[in-house]
Amino acid sequence: MAAFANAPCDIGQITACRPEAVSPVRGNWILAATILGSSMAFIDGTVVNVALPAIQRALGATGPEVQWVVEAYSLFLAALILLGGVLGDQWGRRRMFVLGITVFTLASIACGFAPSIAILTGARAMQGIGGALLTPASLAIIGAAFDSDRRGKAIGTWSGFTAITSALGPVLGGTLVEHVSWRAVFFINVPMAAAVLLIIWRHVPESRGERTRGIDWVGAALITIALGAITYGLLGWSAGQPIPLTLGPLTLGLVAFAAFLVVESRVPAPLVPLSLFRSPNFSGANLQTLLLYAGLGGALYFVPFDLIQVQGYSPAAAGLALLPFILIMFLLSRWSGGLVVRYGARRPLVAGPLIAAAGFALFARPEIGGSYWTTFFPAAVVLGLGMATAVAPLTTTVMSSVGEEHSGLASGVNNAVARTAGLLAIALMGVVVSMTFRGALVARLASPQIDSAVRQQVESESSRLAGIEIPSGLPSTERDAIRVAVGDSFVSGFRLALMLAAALALASSASAELMIGGRTRATGRQPRGRVAEA
Repeated sequence: MAAFANAPCDIGQITACRPEAVSPVRGNWILAATILGSSMAFIDGTVVNVALPAIQRALGATGPEVQWVVEAYSLFLAALILLGGVLGDQWGRRRMFVLGITVFTLASIACGFAPSIAILTGARAMQGIGGALLTPASLAIIGAAFDSDRRGKAIGTWSGFTAITSALGPVLGGTLVEHVSWRAVFFINVPMAAAVLLIIWRHVPESRGERTRGIDWVGAALITIALGAITYGLLGWSAGQPIPLTLGPLTLGLVAFAAFLVVESRVPAPLVPLSLFRSPNFSGANLQTLLLYAGLGGALYFVPFDLIQVQGYSPAAAGLALLPFILIMFLLSRWSGGLVVRYGARRPLVAGPLIAAAGFALFARPEIGGSYWTTFFPAAVVLGLGMATAVAPLTTTVMSSVGEEHSGLASGVNNAVARTAGLLAIALMGVVVSMTFRGALVARLASPQIDSAVRQQVESESSRLAGIEIPSGLPSTERDAIRVAVGDSFVSGFRLALMLAAALALASSASAELMIGGRTRATGRQPRGRVAEA
């Protein structure tokens, strides 16, 4: 997902593999390879968001076009990550890891050289395919290489380093955008990939699953079509396309999703075993994941645009602005796991999203201007507290609601749900921001200070949202009036999107109250070490 937090059950996939003991030295090399490989995907997720305003300006992209830069990646990652895990189990985790790293790196190079927004979007889609192969394979390699006595330490090491890279991503991305180019954020993957491939070639053994499952190609195709069509329809809506042109893709997406459910209920080895959802706790945890991560993914997509294009932050400063959120999630995840042991999962699953809802509402509060410490810093802190409280209990609930033999599948499904939530939320909130922005802009441009011809020219570029370029050669008073109108209009849409995120978080809390059993507690199968990364 285009967010600054990983899916709640990323680490749960590690525990599903039967370990093959390796020497301590070789184990260190395996950890190094998986950390570097995973970090490529984590850094990419946090770096690109900060670079989006610069990409929009450099390539002359509209708001929906720049959304596709994130959505193309998220679409294929969300739709294919379960398939990637199955392919790794059957064809070899090391092989899929290498293939994923290779595809991801070649796509990163294509992103860096992209001359247009269309080519950049296509390259980002290829990155998503590479990420869907390398992410589950990297986790499964750890699970296959370490026995139960060493696995907890390995998970903790992997978690700590990947959290650090995620935290550094926005700062690094903002610095590169500000002092080098937005293209540099994609080229940083190349040396990392070279190091990973060298370590894999020399030190990482091949491993496979014990039992051969069928490969649900039809299910993978249907869910990709469903998510892609729905996303296309929503982004077309936000771009102002006629309703018939948006209803067609939306209808196709819903039909494809219905067909996906039918296929999953009938094939012998489904991509998503629907029987897992017979557990009320599993269904409740995944509904809560969908709602909470929809709010998070959609909101944090728009925050860098507000900070850079409206509030006047530099890209580096925008990256630093969200650092408190990431660090709090990193530092408090162990404490959150302790809450599960002490109180069970239900209470923190109710409280965490409530706190997160307050954080989203605080992001919607600032006007244009003001000190960071009184505007966005409190919002980042409160949101971090809320997410840190919720993520570990989500992992525990998912992993303890199914039998041990299904723990890997349950983790993978929850992971895919979290990424799907961000994918759909960015598209849906794009509709909210775009429609609100257009209406507010027309009203605010109706000023005697602004010439009617200039007003029409600015309104014609409304699809670029806050990235509208003010016509040159205008008097300073007219330029200032347009700048204020554009900024205020974007803030109006931004606020509505953040309040929608708060509503989703409240609904997430309510779903936990209604669906999660009060006795859900950490079990012996709960992964040790950190259960969520920033």
